[in-house]
Amino acid sequence: MEAHYYNVNLNWVADRKGEMSSPELQNKIEVATPPQFPKGMEGIWSPEHLLTAAVNSCFMTTFLSIAENSKLEFVSFNCAAKGKLEQVEGKFLMTEVILEPTLVITKEADKEKAERVLQKSEAACLISNSIKSKVSLITTIQY
Repeated sequence: MEAHYYNVNLNWVADRKGEMSSPELQNKIEVATPPQFPKGMEGIWSPEHLLTAAVNSCFMTTFLSIAENSKLEFVSFNCAAKGKLEQVEGKFLMTEVILEPTLVITKEADKEKAERVLQKSEAACLISNSIKSKVSLITTIQY
């Protein structure tokens, strides 16, 4: 596979806030310093939210592909994610992203298969594999 590039532009707006856009996408996203930092702003996506969202959305898209290839039938999928920010050796790091997917399957007999698909999805997620943060998976499977 040849390399792919994803273009993101950022323009500073005011204070600690900017606006992200991409020539490949229609929607723009406001981004700001999170409120936990000096002059941070409430209610606006932060880089920390975006990193956590990147891991979560990659996990979902990877799951959808693997579930389809595995012929896993499911009714719904949702996933809460928490990014853990810590100061380590004087530097701020996102040390962990905790993924908590809830998967509703159609047949109880598919529970072990569903767990394998979820685990394989986390292991194959390109964003998880691209960061040094620990990625933890806490699964809930219902039928």
